[in-house]
Amino acid sequence: MAVKHETQINSEIRDPEVRVVGSDGAQLGIMSSRAANELAEKEGLDLVKISPSAVPPVCKIMDYGKYLFDKTKKEKEQRKNQKIVLLKEVQLSMTIEQHDIDIKAKNATKFLLNGDKVKVSIRMSGRQQAYSDRGIETENTFAESLSEIAVIEKPAKVEGRHIIMILAPKNAKK
Repeated sequence: MAVKHETQINSEIRDPEVRVVGSDGAQLGIMSSRAANELAEKEGLDLVKISPSAVPPVCKIMDYGKYLFDKTKKEKEQRKNQKIVLLKEVQLSMTIEQHDIDIKAKNATKFLLNGDKVKVSIRMSGRQQAYSDRGIETENTFAESLSEIAVIEKPAKVEGRHIIMILAPKNAKK
């Protein structure tokens, strides 16, 4: 399977006139694509169309293999430097005790310090749905226990049978 490239090189460039930039970066002026191609062949390099939308299109004399290598290396470096933020979930209950909140907060702290967001959820069953304000109160208590390292991104809200709140790390770079 051949890799398809969108950049036109050498004989693929069929424009009647092109603006040519030399391998050293000097402007060589506007000339026919055939003359520019011959000039590139004399230097043992490729003619690469770098700005196809310009009038006339801009072509540069360069080593196309090295250009592709540098381009892929730059893209790889950018992907490596990206931080993927995950959404971790901590489930509470309406009747949770303070000690259990502390344990769940300890787990949430690990997630937040790792740079991940935390979704805090309570699933209400039966008659608990009539007392959703108690669940919101429980989630707010949980958020207060993490107030030093977390900020509330989405406040506690009833969504069907669930109460959901999302916490984000405070030191997150935006």
